[in-house]
Amino acid sequence: MAVSDLDEKRPSSINQTVPLHSIIVALVAFLTVVDLFAAQALLPSLIALYDTTPAAMGVAVNACTLGMAAGGMTVALYGQRVSRRIGVTACLACLTLPTLGLALAPNLAVFAMLRVVQGLFMSAAFGLTLAHIGESSPRDTLPTAFAAYITGNVASNLGGRLLAAAAVDHASVASSFIVFAGLNLFGAILAAIVIRGSASMPASSRINQAARLAPVLKSPQLRAAFGIGFVILFVFIGVFTYINIVLVRPPLGLGMMQLGFVYFVFLPAIFTTPIAGVVARKIGTRAAIAAGLGIALIGLPFLAASHISYVAFGMVLVGIGTFFAQAIVTGYASRIAGDNAAAATGVYLASYFSGGLAGAAVLGQIFDRVGWNGCLSAIGLALALAIGLTAKLTDAHDLKASS
Repeated sequence: MAVSDLDEKRPSSINQTVPLHSIIVALVAFLTVVDLFAAQALLPSLIALYDTTPAAMGVAVNACTLGMAAGGMTVALYGQRVSRRIGVTACLACLTLPTLGLALAPNLAVFAMLRVVQGLFMSAAFGLTLAHIGESSPRDTLPTAFAAYITGNVASNLGGRLLAAAAVDHASVASSFIVFAGLNLFGAILAAIVIRGSASMPASSRINQAARLAPVLKSPQLRAAFGIGFVILFVFIGVFTYINIVLVRPPLGLGMMQLGFVYFVFLPAIFTTPIAGVVARKIGTRAAIAAGLGIALIGLPFLAASHISYVAFGMVLVGIGTFFAQAIVTGYASRIAGDNAAAATGVYLASYFSGGLAGAAVLGQIFDRVGWNGCLSAIGLALALAIGLTAKLTDAHDLKASS
């Protein structure tokens, strides 16, 4: 089905076939969030560079999630007033500035501040793109479109970490941030070219966005989705930030380039995430999200092993499970919100990225004080809580919205 065949009630998007459209959507996602997790691969080098502790550097590296939470709420409140094309393009263009600044950050405080600014621009671009997808795709292809965007997110985890590790191994920490600034600029150019038919809402159809937030926050289904989103990034940040320290320490003792190659563990998720929407339609939203979270939970014991093959297998399972669940719950929140999709997306992103900041801060303290096994125990409890929240989601409502 061609994107040009979309329902007349929805603005036209990229005039390509669906597979090519999905590839472009994934590429935009890749270029939007490539900075987000790539810095985690630099954690051992950054700890040495700034002469600090794993917990302090973990919070600084993931401080971008604070900006991303703020950016999510900004989209929730004002997203309907912003042209999707202009907004995404401007955010990605502005993102190049703090990314370049990280190459020159003189101390940990400045580094953390620049990461917050990065997060603000990344999240705004992320949220506006998700809103654009929700507005410009027909109902029956929404799960596929959202899954394509999250697949680009998965790919950015692998590609970004590999690029970061290669840059620091062959040049310096500063060079890696210069590379990412170039990718941000390319993302801005691509967004300006491919995002079409996405003007802001006419003034006559706008209402106070605070009023849009009320039904979003009152919905038990959406509150559960926001809670699941919080846990997903809490878990992901906790695992894939502090495991970098575990991997370079004895008994594993990996070098920086070896550390980069370990992140091929994200490769399977690139293939499993696109089918998340199909699986959700077949077995239901609740079962599909619970399955993804359960896969991540199964992977945790492997992360405590002393052999790299077992640890890598555990990382594969956590990556597959969290991205699979994220792809479904992101689309679910947007679909059941109806006309309040932008507000729901913004609140979801605020909750999601707040979970990331909590994961960096709380699990960092546990890592410093108790150790890696203590982190894994806390992560397991969080996943169990998220699985419990899936019971509050309503498959029937989801299916009605997608019909």
